[in-house]
Amino acid sequence: MALPSSNSNLVKHPSERPLPPFHADNNQASSSSPYAATTLTSRAAVDKDSNYGSVMPPLYLSSNYTFDGFKGKRQYDYSRSGNPTRDAVGQAISDLEGGAGAVLTASGMGALDLLFHYVRPGELIFAPHDCYGGTYRLLRYKADFGFYRVRFLDMTDLAGLALALAEEAPKLLLLESPSNPLLRLTDIRAACELAKTYGVLCAVDNTFMSPILQQPLSLGADIVIHSTTKYLNGHGDVVGGALVSKNKELHDHFAWWGNCIGNTGAPFDSYMTLRGLRTLELRVRQQEDTAREIAELLNQHPAISKVYYPGLVDHPEHRLACRQQNGFGAMISFELAGGEPELVQFLNQLKLFSLAESLGGIESLVAHPATMTHIAMAPEARAEAGISDQLLRLSIGLEAVRDLKNDLLEALNLICVEHQDAALSLV
Repeated sequence: MALPSSNSNLVKHPSERPLPPFHADNNQASSSSPYAATTLTSRAAVDKDSNYGSVMPPLYLSSNYTFDGFKGKRQYDYSRSGNPTRDAVGQAISDLEGGAGAVLTASGMGALDLLFHYVRPGELIFAPHDCYGGTYRLLRYKADFGFYRVRFLDMTDLAGLALALAEEAPKLLLLESPSNPLLRLTDIRAACELAKTYGVLCAVDNTFMSPILQQPLSLGADIVIHSTTKYLNGHGDVVGGALVSKNKELHDHFAWWGNCIGNTGAPFDSYMTLRGLRTLELRVRQQEDTAREIAELLNQHPAISKVYYPGLVDHPEHRLACRQQNGFGAMISFELAGGEPELVQFLNQLKLFSLAESLGGIESLVAHPATMTHIAMAPEARAEAGISDQLLRLSIGLEAVRDLKNDLLEALNLICVEHQDAALSLV
């Protein structure tokens, strides 16, 4: 089916049912849990089966549910609208983020597209100029067709953000901190405070951190976005997304739209995500510990010209990371010295880092953003964002840190030997 032209009036809020408005001053979470994150994930939906007393929650695959007689609608009627398994995961993620509810979607991009249904044609979105390539593509493509307008900004520059807000305040401010793939940090609290003076809705993509290492709602955000494919599921066998709202009014808004456009997540994917969620903190903490060691190693190697990792003291936002986050994460990007031949040689030599997109799983991955995750960005846009052709991105898994370090060293040292540079010893 052809997409509507940029002057089309087809993209409108349905008139048959009013949508809840958003009030910028209503920014309090519905509740906060007294339990630690590991307790929340371990006990999510546990011992809740009133029918048979099963300890672990069952998987509800049914696409529909009976009515209790004429006009007797039960809690669930159709799984696009609501499903017990999907709702259990949504509640667990919402509890971790301190939100009022979460809508589970079929992918992370589905969660972003659902978020953008808050914005009407002609209204403006502010987005990071160095965001994930899929986010950039979605915003740019739909803006070209008149769904909304978009302006890309350097979100690390608060003075520039303040100036842009004064020129024209958007309907939505989208932040991505840390950014993908350059691990730049935005001062979420300061950015949200600036935006709130203009009544702007603030959303933060928290995929790189997970709720274990960062809770944007507590920093002033109204919405948190996750690709549940990544750390929340963490096993590389599910594609999904989540949109967590700070108050019930917003949650009801996005739940309504999720049902309307039909991009809610599948029950089986939800079941798998809940299973992965139970080990989230254990995985993330171990991956971060390994990432810190690897980042320090890479930062010393002569075959690498620059390392991007907020845990390094020379990272420009290191102090902000210490203040805003509960850790530095397990994503590392770096620029390899030399050109494409050295890059190809390095990638071919790796044995424990699979060349693949995605991140946050138990397996370690390496990606080349310019030809993979950010290929949808024009070369000029990548250059403006600082994404060079020599940039590589690592997602650190659960392999032994010694094995990962030696795998990287062997590949890097081979480049050094051929260029007669000093190599580092294996660990």
